[in-house]
Amino acid sequence: MIPPLPPAGAQPLDLAPVGNGIIAGLFDRAGRCSWLCWPRFDGDPVFSALLGGEAPQDGFMECELVGMVETRQSYRRNTAILETELIDGKGNRIRITDAAPRFRRFGRPFRPPMLVRRIEPLSGQPLIRLRIRPRAHWGQDRPIRRSGSNHLRYFTEDAALRVTTDAPLACLAEEAPFLLDQPVTLILGPDETVPEGADAIGQEFIRETEAYWLDWTRGLHLPFEWQDAVIRAAITLKLCTFEETGAVVAALTTSIPEAPDTERNWDYRYCWLRDALFTVQALNRLGATRTMEEYIRYVTNVVAISPGGVLKPCYPLVPSLPMPERIEEALPGFLGMGPVRVGNQAADQVQNDVYGSVIMAAAQMFFDQRLPRPAGEPLFRLLETLGEQAEARALTPDAGIWEYRGRARIHTFSAAMCWAGMARLAGIARHLGLPDRAERWAKAARELHAVICEKAFRPHLGSFVESFESDGMDAALLLLPEIGFLPATDPRFRGTLDMIGRRLMHNGFLHRYDMADDFGKPETAFLVCSFWYVDALAAAGRTEEARAMFGSILSCRNHLGLLAEDLDPTRNRLWGNFPQTYSHVGLILSAMRLSRSWEHGLWGG
Repeated sequence: MIPPLPPAGAQPLDLAPVGNGIIAGLFDRAGRCSWLCWPRFDGDPVFSALLGGEAPQDGFMECELVGMVETRQSYRRNTAILETELIDGKGNRIRITDAAPRFRRFGRPFRPPMLVRRIEPLSGQPLIRLRIRPRAHWGQDRPIRRSGSNHLRYFTEDAALRVTTDAPLACLAEEAPFLLDQPVTLILGPDETVPEGADAIGQEFIRETEAYWLDWTRGLHLPFEWQDAVIRAAITLKLCTFEETGAVVAALTTSIPEAPDTERNWDYRYCWLRDALFTVQALNRLGATRTMEEYIRYVTNVVAISPGGVLKPCYPLVPSLPMPERIEEALPGFLGMGPVRVGNQAADQVQNDVYGSVIMAAAQMFFDQRLPRPAGEPLFRLLETLGEQAEARALTPDAGIWEYRGRARIHTFSAAMCWAGMARLAGIARHLGLPDRAERWAKAARELHAVICEKAFRPHLGSFVESFESDGMDAALLLLPEIGFLPATDPRFRGTLDMIGRRLMHNGFLHRYDMADDFGKPETAFLVCSFWYVDALAAAGRTEEARAMFGSILSCRNHLGLLAEDLDPTRNRLWGNFPQTYSHVGLILSAMRLSRSWEHGLWGG
């Protein structure tokens, strides 16, 4: 089987997520599902072709249009429902609609680990071939297949998957071509009987799922400009939220390298408390507060299982489970660029900024009057245990925001985030009418602020530096005004902004830092850092520069407006795990900062 040639200008990460807060599949331009972890984001990939090398022979679900010469693809407006149109050389056309059901049913949320695929003839006499080739145990095993009256079952000793369909079952089982003269539906999910006909239930699930997403996006508070980009980014963040526990994953994939032919391959299907903070902030600014409420429930569980309030930087979807890092040898990796890693050693690192991240994420719970039950003193007392850890650890070495594996320093950003956590505790205490606690945390924050300014600012550079022990540059320093540490107009921050631009800008995009790490110097730009630079330019009054750079970043999105973690700016090619929540957070926050107001946009030209 020869895969179809990609369209001109296509890139390997021209992928589209389809999910429902429990599972998410990734589909290429031709509608092939090449990645699906089951029965949740961090599960075994039943479709693993994304990490199967250059031309994987299995680990996917696809509908081949025989003789295909062209593809078109888009999401249904303001939804996570994907439509792919295939056209052959004779003008025969089909449309594939893919959805992961999510809506309310029987008075409760309905979001099963399920994909619904509907294939319709649009013109002519299209000849199609259906292939479903799952794998198990990270590519090591091929599940046993059994046929039923209107379904195929794929099972191993520890899992089972069922495909219920009204397509010709023999053609599906044998991968034989057939003329598509009427719509067919495939429902892929748990090994359970589907009580209705595949066509009827498929149409119902797609219709109800579309209604859910339209209602959700209708409630977003959007900027006047770049609305399509912001809506798509917001939906993508929603797809990366595991709603059973409230965890927000960093990305839906593992082991897509940060740059070609590098071992910078990591598993991002977990919840980094720092990343989740920024995701919650972005969705809050859009008015989607439920994610914050669910995430605080997740964090509360994390703190409850953490003796003395000692936190790890990241946790699995169910926070009490282990996540040791290992390498899976059966899969060759993305485009053959292994290794494939499962789990993440970052969970064992010391990253001191995490305490401030959690406190900052929770702070809005005390002030937002939209919430049915604003937080009170019990949550504040819980957060104080994290404040005590922040106070004790702020001036101690850690791995830093970029998770250096081979060194520890007193990182400026980590210390500043500890300060931010303590400053927020002071504000919360004042709000709750606890003056003694407010003064206790305000005093601690003032003292720490003074130490950071003394130890991390270099007068001969006119800039803050990445750690107390070096003069290196760190893009995370761009966040100092965002967390309230310094105003953007402060000369010390203006000097830092200029120094970061000189030292970290390459081909118009920003690298994370300018020092070698465990694997040498990074080769690609880290997209969220470029968004941070945009925000810093705007805050410093350099609006035209900011808008121009923002436009450059938007031009790097894939064909559906999505971003990965990294970018090779010399080839305009995305790298790293996908879709990356950090990158879409950056897009949303920059758009909201830069956009003209509605009044100016509507009436001011």
